[in-house]
Amino acid sequence: MSTTFTLDTSTSRAHPTPAPMKRLTVPAIGKRKGGEPIVMLTAYTARMAQLLDPHCDVLLVGDSLGQVIYGLPTTLQVTLDMMCAHGAAVVRGSYHSVVIIDMPFGSYEQSPEQAFASASRIMAETGAAGVKLEGGEAMAPTVAFLARRGIPVCGHVGLTPQAVNALGGYGARGRSPEEEAKILRDAKAIADAGAFLLVIEGVVEPIAAKITKAVSCPTIGIGASAECDGQVLVIDDMLGMFERTARFVKRYDDLATRIATAAEAYAAEVRSRSFPTEAETYAPK
Repeated sequence: MSTTFTLDTSTSRAHPTPAPMKRLTVPAIGKRKGGEPIVMLTAYTARMAQLLDPHCDVLLVGDSLGQVIYGLPTTLQVTLDMMCAHGAAVVRGSYHSVVIIDMPFGSYEQSPEQAFASASRIMAETGAAGVKLEGGEAMAPTVAFLARRGIPVCGHVGLTPQAVNALGGYGARGRSPEEEAKILRDAKAIADAGAFLLVIEGVVEPIAAKITKAVSCPTIGIGASAECDGQVLVIDDMLGMFERTARFVKRYDDLATRIATAAEAYAAEVRSRSFPTEAETYAPK
């Protein structure tokens, strides 16, 4: 996608502002079923959203921010306050993509009413287009409850990180016939309940292909199948910010090494007093 940018110089750091650009909608994403693949990446900050937005259809403010931004061991410690703060930043930094925000653990499982209270807060405080929640058949009534009340829901089945303790780890799911059958039931239940999008994570490839054919909403794969209607990766994994990533991650850069190299060069210049130079200081009038 080619976009013309102007610079908003109202702050000390000029921000790129695309003009004109119309934001995609939830119905437009729904119509992509079986069509042009949907591009999704995670984003947690306004600046990253600005950089990713021209190239993506959906920006996911994932609860993975707990590990990526805050250094938490799992996503279970993420709060609604965190999701609202980062979600609002991503909405401010984007102009084109549909922004979806993860509902954190404990904010929706108790009842459909609890889920509505959390989802309505997220959408009111951030301006996002919808929310994402994890779970299968047990969460279908909640998805239906939200959808009937005008809250677009993205489902998430297969490997669900919020259930890591019950699953016993982050290994791929669906290796037994019983587990495969359950994942298929979960996916159909969430789609039939009214989800407009369905993330399929960490399942053996044929299951993701079967789900994509079986449900009416678009599917987004992450460690799933190229036959899904779109793909998502955690942006920091994709950019090579961590030494260890899941098997399904493809690194498109090695930013960790590049950042460390830049920091090393800066440190050397500071210690040798070769930075700052006249170019970076202010001369008296």
